[in-house]
Amino acid sequence: MGILNKILTAFRGGATEVGQGIVDANSTRIFEQEIRDAEKHLTKAKRELTDVMAKEMQASREVDRLKRSIAEHEGFATQALEQENEALALEVAEKISQLDQELAEQLSANDNFSAHAARLKELVRKTERQLTDYQRQLTMVKTTESVQKATASITDSFAGSNSKLLNAKDSLERIKARQQQFDDRLVASEQLADENSDKSLHAKLAEAGIGEQKSNANAVLDRLKARK
Repeated sequence: MGILNKILTAFRGGATEVGQGIVDANSTRIFEQEIRDAEKHLTKAKRELTDVMAKEMQASREVDRLKRSIAEHEGFATQALEQENEALALEVAEKISQLDQELAEQLSANDNFSAHAARLKELVRKTERQLTDYQRQLTMVKTTESVQKATASITDSFAGSNSKLLNAKDSLERIKARQQQFDDRLVASEQLADENSDKSLHAKLAEAGIGEQKSNANAVLDRLKARK
């Protein structure tokens, strides 16, 4: 059982390594897709912000309407009291109480909409700044990758050229060595031929002072002196 667990662990580890390798090999593409996904979420957030701001404006208008209505009904109640019409004044007062409750609810809703809109605005601004920074970094990453690929290509080309030059140099050295070997054999053959010829024998006799000797200036001068 322990061995099986270790085998399964090894498989999971291998799968993790493969997964990490795939992620590393496609990191730029993944980063670019994540930016696109974030842009989509930002667009959705802006639509939601627009809806919230619209509701905030509606709530604000409703607050203004209720305030005007309350002020108007307060005037009605005052007039009813001036006419000593308590029943009508009480009925108007009940309406004012209802309007006050509606106003409180609308004020609370308006505050909530305003706070939510403020949070969304800040979130949108932060996201836009972050996306702008990521897009700039993505451009730099792509440029760096292009430069690195170009550098690698140039390096490989130089490496290939150097290898070819080394091969050419080796071939030249082999040619020179073969030609030198041919020249050496030719000289050796000539030396061997000279040693086996009469010319070689005459040279040896001359060195030993045997046979016909070549006259020189000193010998001629000595001969002339002897005649006197």
